[in-house]
Amino acid sequence: MSHKAWMKTVPTENCDVLMTFPDTTDDHTLLWLLNHIRLGIPELIVQVRHHKHTRVYAFFVTATYESLLRGADEIGLRKPVKAEFGGGMRSFSCEEDYIYENIENELYFFTSQERQNIIRYWLENLRAKQGESLHNIHFLEGQPIIPELAARGVIQQVFPLHEQRILKRLMKSWVQAVCEAQPLDEICDYFGVKIAMYFAWLGFYTSAMVYPAVFGSILYTFTESDQTSQDICCVVFAIFNVIWSTLFLEEWKRRGAEFAYKWGTLDTPAESIEEPRPQFR
Repeated sequence: MSHKAWMKTVPTENCDVLMTFPDTTDDHTLLWLLNHIRLGIPELIVQVRHHKHTRVYAFFVTATYESLLRGADEIGLRKPVKAEFGGGMRSFSCEEDYIYENIENELYFFTSQERQNIIRYWLENLRAKQGESLHNIHFLEGQPIIPELAARGVIQQVFPLHEQRILKRLMKSWVQAVCEAQPLDEICDYFGVKIAMYFAWLGFYTSAMVYPAVFGSILYTFTESDQTSQDICCVVFAIFNVIWSTLFLEEWKRRGAEFAYKWGTLDTPAESIEEPRPQFR
């Protein structure tokens, strides 16, 4: 069952994460999981829908704004602080929610990527109690339920839904605007810091490659055909590349630090010391 089929069949304004099931899934499995989600994660709003063409069931999952605020506090989501409170980025706290930019605006405070991260965090941390089982699947106490069901094929897919409005805007300002600067802030808001940082580096690297390309072309054009001239040009080009690569790395360190500060990841802990994901084995 493709993602596009679901997006075209039903409206997705009230859905952040979609969970689909195989067409052989019985009602007992759906009700068992639905009850566990509603009891274990009361912050989530789950709607059960049925695709009329494939007869496949899916859970449309979202959450209220107040629940998302509590989730942001729980995962330590970093948000920009208002200038009058010092500016910069800070881990979100419900006790001091008034200090964050756009906190009054439910539509713009969270990006779609942030909403989806919070919801997926809750789903992946739904854990089984002692002695719980579903058909022939027996859970250990504290074992994450949804990752195990996905690994067993009970859940077909769990994926976030795109916002077509934002995708169309990115299509015009990013994909189709070949000669313009990349909208890195918009990319960061929608796809996250990792994707934005990758394209920031890729754009910088592509631009920096112009210098060795031009210099190498000039050397190739004006180099004599004799061996001595070619050897001299090879040495000159090698020295140029050493200087260019050094300048490139130092400049990227500076720009990378600027992006990290701007996007609030400069002082975040390394992934190697973070708590492992529930799916990690």
